[in-house]
Amino acid sequence: MAALDGLPPLRDVIQRHGLDARKALGQNFLLDLNLTQKIARTAGALEDATVFEVGPGPGGLTRAILALGARKVIAIERDTRCLPALAEISDHYPGRLEVIEGDALKTDFETLAPEGPVKIIANLPYNVGTQLLVNWLLPKTWPPFWQSLTLMFQKEVGERIVACEDDDHYGRLGVLCGWRTEARMAFDVPPQAFTPPPKVTSTVVHLVPRENPIPCAVANLEKVTQAAFGQRRKMLRQSLKSLGGESLLVKAGIDPARRAETLSVEEFCLLANSL
Repeated sequence: MAALDGLPPLRDVIQRHGLDARKALGQNFLLDLNLTQKIARTAGALEDATVFEVGPGPGGLTRAILALGARKVIAIERDTRCLPALAEISDHYPGRLEVIEGDALKTDFETLAPEGPVKIIANLPYNVGTQLLVNWLLPKTWPPFWQSLTLMFQKEVGERIVACEDDDHYGRLGVLCGWRTEARMAFDVPPQAFTPPPKVTSTVVHLVPRENPIPCAVANLEKVTQAAFGQRRKMLRQSLKSLGGESLLVKAGIDPARRAETLSVEEFCLLANSL
């Protein structure tokens, strides 16, 4: 990659700027530039896209996205130590990298999104990844401001994102992702690809929004999935007692003796609409 984009190797950048990955920020730096390119390519053609990136750190993935021709990258980084390293990338790609210092959880991505296709590509900090995904799944309007999400998570979270009914990993996250997107796991990333190596395998997940998800009130769907999976070993007549229990299930045409993990996304939407 150094030859590809003319920038110094990432290890040198990290050493020069004294960037040790911080656990408190959920940081694990990805130094394998073949891998960062593979992640960026999973998002498809980038030539006319604006890409949001969260937690770029020293900028390995940022460099891959820019080298693959993204029109612009808007990177949100709360670790001020990384800003000088990102400024070097910005100088190398004039006008194509905008770095916003701040907390991604408090960032209104929708108002930052320009005209034209927007893709989100990120090696998400472990401690905020799931919450960010949920925020992107529940914007004010649908279809959303983004065209696709290409995100790295701990493998266990990735399995929850793509899970369907009758799968041990199926839960609230699987219902939400299945309702609004088509999600797939693209490939795994071993711990040794990172500095420092995390204790778990990571995985890259690619999500594309469904144009017409089943009409359903988000608040009701949240209530139903929270209650149902909060007591997942119990029959639904018991776990949904606070929401109407048996009468709610009969109204939705669902057997009260079933358990949460056996219900399809469609059936959860039916329950939410019957509330």
